[in-house]
Amino acid sequence: MCWPRTYSALVPPSRTGLKPQETQLLTSGGGIMSNKGWWAPPEGEDSVSEKLLRKTRESPLVPVGLGGCLVVAAYRIYRLKARGSTKMSIHLIHTRVAAQACAVGAIMLGAVYTMYRDYCKRAAQDAGEK
Repeated sequence: MCWPRTYSALVPPSRTGLKPQETQLLTSGGGIMSNKGWWAPPEGEDSVSEKLLRKTRESPLVPVGLGGCLVVAAYRIYRLKARGSTKMSIHLIHTRVAAQACAVGAIMLGAVYTMYRDYCKRAAQDAGEK
């Protein structure tokens, strides 16, 4: 990760309290600020959507766990009016526990899949060496 060399590269000139000439002096040496705006990510870095897609390909069960959490939360919010005589705090605790169960379940499935995949690779390598 490439960090800007000066504080003024992180904060727009209008918020630093510096005059435009002083800001220009601070940033002229490193050439960090350009016409792209007051801050631009380094050229080699991926955008947020590209990072999300890459992480999804690396571990596909993370979005499944996140989706499960969102589905449980949406369902429990939908059922909020039909909770009957249950206290609001109890309903929210149950919602949180169900959402966490989805996330932990996805993590456990991912761990089991990874262990199984590694075991199969090791067994195939051992069989290939014999």
